Amino acid sequence: MRILIDYRPALRQRSGVGEYVHQLARALAEQRVDRSAERRAGDRRASADADTVEVFTSSWKDRPSPTALTDLGHAIRMVDRRIPVRWLNATWHRFSWPPVEWLTRHGYDVVHSPTPLLLPTRRAATVVTIHDLDFLSHPERTRAEMRHAYPALVARHTAAADGVIVDSEHVGEMASRLLHIDPERISVCPLGIPQWLPMGPIQPGNPTGTYILFLGTLEPRKNVDGLIEAYAALAERRPDTPPLRLAGAAVAGAESWREKIARPALQGRVEYRGYVHDSERQAVYAGARLLVLPSFNEGFGMPVIEAMSLGVPVVASNRGSLPEVSGGAALLIDPEDIAGLSRAMEQVIFDEALARRLAEDGLRWAKRFAWPRTAELTRAAYLRAIDARRQRVGG
Repeated sequence: MRILIDYRPALRQRSGVGEYVHQLARALAEQRVDRSAERRAGDRRASADADTVEVFTSSWKDRPSPTALTDLGHAIRMVDRRIPVRWLNATWHRFSWPPVEWLTRHGYDVVHSPTPLLLPTRRAATVVTIHDLDFLSHPERTRAEMRHAYPALVARHTAAADGVIVDSEHVGEMASRLLHIDPERISVCPLGIPQWLPMGPIQPGNPTGTYILFLGTLEPRKNVDGLIEAYAALAERRPDTPPLRLAGAAVAGAESWREKIARPALQGRVEYRGYVHDSERQAVYAGARLLVLPSFNEGFGMPVIEAMSLGVPVVASNRGSLPEVSGGAALLIDPEDIAGLSRAMEQVIFDEALARRLAEDGLRWAKRFAWPRTAELTRAAYLRAIDARRQRVGG
């Protein structure tokens, strides 16, 4: 099977969709190597033809980093074109032109967009990934440029796709309900945890952690304002509360929480860490006493399983996919209940037995999430999409 994946979301920062596309491409390529080895060893169960995995990038000025290329491995071919991102997106999303084969000079069996918007192709099966649909259910939490044309584009593109991948059952249900996608066309492919660097024995509950951590894009649906308000109440009630560290890129409109953390009561107690590079993420988790993700909605919630995999206890929202992804191993709260969020953080920080129990449960639960498993499920989704296209075009 010849596979092409749009790698552009990982070109600048590997957060969210960027991390997804990078880890998925690498895991698919590693499966390709495994199949080749099986075939050489005479394993009749191995595929007759090893998969080929290519990734596509385009930008007028940004180039893939050498570390990203090294991390992807030699089994992946990268096609990099100097084409302005805005121009290519405009022609692809609105006019379905040019076909990606014109840009890469290769043919494919399946082309995969890690967003809900298709990559135009001449003959390949098309697959899109929907990570969340908060822009449909709560447009007031969405950036202005996405509120107008984007919902209509997503509806049209997902209807035309041969296969739709989602990160969680929650998003799959929303896609079926809001976009009227036949559940038979939807494949649930949960995400995985990184291959962390070796470190000393993990202490469940991380009693040596020195701060409360929020990690993720700082945008309205993440409920950063509510988190800061809950933390301020806790710090006033318990002056020995560890500091709060906000880690992640901030979107436009972040003035409200920036003003809050600059007030005298919180100055020096709340730190804005900014974007965390992928090479620094493990250390940021390892230094945390507690991870808090009080989002109004999440399509998956990758920080939850990443923190759990390193023995850090988690307080998370009871909304969106978070109950599903946390699997009973997190302390869940109503994100609109500020007092309840404040009490939950206090419980985990000052009750060592609770923190240890949550962390131990989290360590066990996080083992279910692995990128090779994501790649296996995604490959099965590709095969279904190829079959769907053959039926649609008649052969």
